[in-house]
Amino acid sequence: MSTDADPSTPAGLTVPDVLAADTPPSTTDGVEHADVVVVGFGIAGGCAALEAARAGARVVLLERAAVHGGTSSLSGGHFYLGGGTAVQRATGHDDSVEAMIAYLTASTKDPDAEKIRAYCEGSVAHFEWLEALGFEFERSYFPGKAVIQPGTEGLMFTGNEKVWPFRDDIAPAPRGHKVPVPGDTEGTRIVMDLLRERIEEAGVDVRYETGATHLLTHDGTAAGDVAGVAWRSFERTGVVRAGAVVIAAGGFVMNADMVARHTPALGSKLFTLGSTYDDGLGIRLGQSVGAQLENMDEPFITAPFYPPASRVKGVIVNKLGRRFVAEDSYHARTSAAVLAQPDATAYLIVDSEHLGESHMPLVPLKDGFETIEEMEAGLGMPAGALVATMTRYNEMAAAGDDTELHKHPDWLAPQTAGPWAVLDLSLGVALYAGFTLGGMATTVDGQVRRTDGSPVPGLFAAGACASNIARDGAGYCSGTQLGEGSFFGRRAGLAAAQALAGARGTMGG
Repeated sequence: MSTDADPSTPAGLTVPDVLAADTPPSTTDGVEHADVVVVGFGIAGGCAALEAARAGARVVLLERAAVHGGTSSLSGGHFYLGGGTAVQRATGHDDSVEAMIAYLTASTKDPDAEKIRAYCEGSVAHFEWLEALGFEFERSYFPGKAVIQPGTEGLMFTGNEKVWPFRDDIAPAPRGHKVPVPGDTEGTRIVMDLLRERIEEAGVDVRYETGATHLLTHDGTAAGDVAGVAWRSFERTGVVRAGAVVIAAGGFVMNADMVARHTPALGSKLFTLGSTYDDGLGIRLGQSVGAQLENMDEPFITAPFYPPASRVKGVIVNKLGRRFVAEDSYHARTSAAVLAQPDATAYLIVDSEHLGESHMPLVPLKDGFETIEEMEAGLGMPAGALVATMTRYNEMAAAGDDTELHKHPDWLAPQTAGPWAVLDLSLGVALYAGFTLGGMATTVDGQVRRTDGSPVPGLFAAGACASNIARDGAGYCSGTQLGEGSFFGRRAGLAAAQALAGARGTMGG
């Protein structure tokens, strides 16, 4: 059912009409035929198109932008992979499929057991598939605490594997595999460029500046089997009838109406991480045929206060002067905890010995103080609260045992070398950035599910417009989006191609 005709529906929430495959609208370019249509050329769509083509399907890949890459090309280049990859083995890090499954299950909100197991069991093979595109992850390890490796090191911890309570029962292993590009921006470009080359070699028909506008179904109703897409490119329009459609069109962080409805935390106080086309259209296309949506209220939001890593040895408190999160948590977990505090207000207190110099000041200096008593008064905290917190923390740090929040001993150090700096982690002050995690419900092979749980025949989804492993900011591991986008994109493309045996008889071409 479409909301196109309802003038009260905000533009950003409008669900496109479903069109009938046998009576397409008037178009400038008419009706074409393909086996599989893929919508979106980011990491998920690119991998879907390549696998479908390699399986023998005739593939049309539509991309609204003038170039390939999507939001994937804006990332630093982490892929969350494990279970014994070549980089893990070369750097002396033992990992197993079962350990990876246990960690992702324990750290993820409402974990999807089937998808986690498939992802972990297929992780080493997926690592090898990525390298077969034409590059290698460097066989080296970065041991520090950072958002992303500053150099070309191929491996680091990018989650909470070494954070309590996970480290107690599950042997920690680093799984953040970074492409061999120094720095923290556009690291995935090398992968996307190689993916484009492989796609061209496979004969995929790639069309830039061309966006899907509607889904086609055989009977023209939302309950029908998906049979292709209608598209627009400037003033040109057309229809591609196909046995299967894979939507990989990104998230909805750039759609103010969808953000306001589903994830209001991603409001005006944050810097949005996305491309122009992360407007939720792919999700709304899915809604046009009854797709169920999952985790739409869960964003990824973060404002890293490190590097320098020495600041992790500091103390994080809320406006009441109390600790509430282990400071060695991965930055997204810390940020999620900050947002849950009164007025989303929090401070990092670091003494002169551990402050260091930041080259990425996302968390600004609020003030400096000669004594903790002056700091407590200057921050307007209850009398004695911060003094008690700091005294207790310094005692535990000196003993090497954080009995309150179980911060790892490696990151415990008394904060006694005055003067002290206060860095402001509060929402609206620190430069928080975020993106959306929710999307269409899918099977392990990417087939879109309707609200009653049944699959939508002919429709698949992957990447940021689908809900897979990454389900909340507190449990997020950097590299999950690229990892699951490429992995489940491949599965969706292959499943779409395999579905053609039954679909070709009804396509009329």
